[in-house]
Amino acid sequence: MKKEHPMTRLTLLPLTLSVGLAAAASAAQAADTVQWAHVYEPSEAYHHWAEWGAEQIAERTDGRYEVEVFPASTLGKEVEINQGLVLGTVDIIYTGQSFAAQTYGPLALSDAPFVFRDYEHWKAYADSELFAEFADGYRDASGGNVILGDCYYGQRHVTSNTPIVEPADMEGLKIRVPNAPIYSLFPRAVGAQPTPVAFSEVYLALQQGVVDAQENPLPTIRAKKFYEVQDYINLTGHVTGSNLIVAGGPFFNGLSEEDQQIFREVLGEVARKVSDDVREQELASIDWFKEQGVEVLEVEREAFREKTLPVLNGDEATWTQEQFDRLQAL
Repeated sequence: MKKEHPMTRLTLLPLTLSVGLAAAASAAQAADTVQWAHVYEPSEAYHHWAEWGAEQIAERTDGRYEVEVFPASTLGKEVEINQGLVLGTVDIIYTGQSFAAQTYGPLALSDAPFVFRDYEHWKAYADSELFAEFADGYRDASGGNVILGDCYYGQRHVTSNTPIVEPADMEGLKIRVPNAPIYSLFPRAVGAQPTPVAFSEVYLALQQGVVDAQENPLPTIRAKKFYEVQDYINLTGHVTGSNLIVAGGPFFNGLSEEDQQIFREVLGEVARKVSDDVREQELASIDWFKEQGVEVLEVEREAFREKTLPVLNGDEATWTQEQFDRLQAL
C-alpha cells in the first residue's frame, strides 16, 4: 500500500485553504446590497424593526440579499428619498402617505385631518380594499413602485409655547408642517400659518423661533426631544398618521417571484410590528411627559373638527367624494 509523503499534505494545505477562501469570497460577493432609507431616529421603532427586517431578509434568502438601513435622513430628506426610488439610488423607504400622494393623489386622504375616528378605524383602512386600490393606483402612477406595508405613526398633536385649548388660540400661529400640501389644511382652517420645514431641522427652527409650534405624534415628540424647546403639548389629535413601506420599481421588479414574496412577507411583518410598538408607546407617552414636567393639555377637539371638516372635500382635495365616503363607512 503506497504511503502519502508528508510533504504532499503540506503542499495541499495552502491550496485547500486558498480554494476555501476563494469560495467564501465568492459567496460574499454574490450578496446583493439593498439600501433602505428613512428620516427617523435610530431610537425609534421604525428603525429597530427595519433592522430586524434586514436580518430576516438575509436569513430567508440564504444571504442573497444584504439590506443596509440608513436612518435620520442619512441618504436625504423625505422628498429626496422618494426621488431616489425612481432613480434607483435607494431601494426601500419609509414615507408619509402625503409624500407618496404627490405621485398618486388619493393616498393623501388618510393624512387628511379628522377622517379617522380612532386607531381601530385606521386599522380597518390599512386592511381594506380601498387601501389596496390606492396601492395599485400608486404603482401604476409611479412607474412600478410597490407599497409593501402601512405603519401606524400615531395621532398628531400640536406643541407650542402658549397654551392651545380652542381654535382661536391658533390664530396667527406660525406652525411647522411637513412639505406636503395636505398638512396645511388643518392649520389654515383654524387661522394658523403653516410653514414647511424639513424634519431634520425642526428642533433648531423651534429653538431659534423660526416657527412657534409644530405637530407630530407623541412618540415622535419624545424621540426628537421637541418638548425641550416647547412648553405645551396640546392634544388636538387632528391627524391619525401612518407611513408607507415602499420598494422602488427598478429594484423590486428585478427580483424573482420567490424573492418578491419574501420581501412582501417580511416588510408586511415589519409594518405590523412598527404599528404595535408605536401604539403602545403612544398610550404610555402622556404619563411620561407629565413626569418630565411638560404641560399636557386637553383641547376642545370637536370645535377643531367642526372648523376643519368643511374644507376637506374642497378644491384642494386629491381624492373623490366617493373615496372619502368609503373611508368613513369602514
